[in-house]
Amino acid sequence: MDERKKRGDRGEAAVADCLERRGCAIVARQYRCRWGEIDLIARTADGVLCFVEVKTRSSRAIAPPREAVTAAKQRKLRDAASWYLAQTGEDCPCRFDVAEVYPAGPDGRRQIKYIISAF
Repeated sequence: MDERKKRGDRGEAAVADCLERRGCAIVARQYRCRWGEIDLIARTADGVLCFVEVKTRSSRAIAPPREAVTAAKQRKLRDAASWYLAQTGEDCPCRFDVAEVYPAGPDGRRQIKYIISAF
């Protein structure tokens, strides 16, 4: 496994832990279908299904990670989410969130910026 994949997996795990601490249930990790992949699918305590795109960076790059979620990526995520909903029969409020994961700060913990209803 290459270092980029490992870093991404660690970022997804950190975001999943953060969501669980906030009272969300993780429904799926790395959900794959013909339309693409959804990093995390979580359900909030009030029943909202969140399709989460996680962007992990190794350094504080010039552009924020959320800018990597282009219109084309958003379209793929919407298509994958539609497929997921059709396959599972879910009928509930949904939203698309983006989680930015940055390297550990002075306290040794990863920094996560979570954007609700990012698109």
